Amino acid sequence: MNFLVQQQPAYVYTGTRAFDAGKPTIVFIHGSANDHSVWTYQARWFAHHGWNALAPDLPGHGKSFGAPRASVEAYADWIVNLLDNGGIEKAVLVGHSMGSLAVLDCVARYPSRATKAVLIGCGVPMAVSDALLDAARNRPHEAFDMLNLWGHAPQLKWGKNPTPGTSSLMAYKRLLESSAPGVLANDLAACGAYAPDTARLQSATVPVLLLTGTRDLLTPAKAGAALAKQLPNARFVTVPDCGHSLMQEAPAETLKHLRAFLN
Repeated sequence: MNFLVQQQPAYVYTGTRAFDAGKPTIVFIHGSANDHSVWTYQARWFAHHGWNALAPDLPGHGKSFGAPRASVEAYADWIVNLLDNGGIEKAVLVGHSMGSLAVLDCVARYPSRATKAVLIGCGVPMAVSDALLDAARNRPHEAFDMLNLWGHAPQLKWGKNPTPGTSSLMAYKRLLESSAPGVLANDLAACGAYAPDTARLQSATVPVLLLTGTRDLLTPAKAGAALAKQLPNARFVTVPDCGHSLMQEAPAETLKHLRAFLN
């Protein structure tokens, strides 16, 4: 499905179901240099169980046109424009990593547009090491390897994947390699620079679920717990033995927590 967002065509995965204005909508926002495909398992379930499931490629990512946005706030503005162009007054917003920051910014600046929000692998500040950012700018394939090693729990490096016959690390590396030049560096810089208004966070009443893997090295559980304390209506949940990429490392467990929160 294609939308026109901020005058640029945007690709939106809908879980093979047509949009129905009479159904509630859930929107999935991917992370740095990723695309809609990271949400396939969860988006498809919601699409087949009474929801409009929208998993867009952010601008400059995947099949969407335009340049990647230079800030988290600009990505949040883009999400709201997506809702406007779809005639969607309110939606459940779900984000991972950089996408979780964009969803958090929507909760802070556009609270009337979110019925609930889910932040997966989130922390504020979302620190980006100088070594990773330098590699992303100058040696991107080295940065891809860094994210792969730091972004997954140890057992996945030993071949223990939730889907038999697949390799989560190889699939994720191919996904990063498919991103346009400069996108990863752009997105990492946006994550590192994001500093939300504390007063807005503390006044946001949107119900929020923060979901973090206990083996997450990129956004450790303590960062998610600290952010939950800044939000007045937040629930913090950890997923055992998982790293940063919860949707692939524990797809069924991630879906279970989404369903429980939305029910």
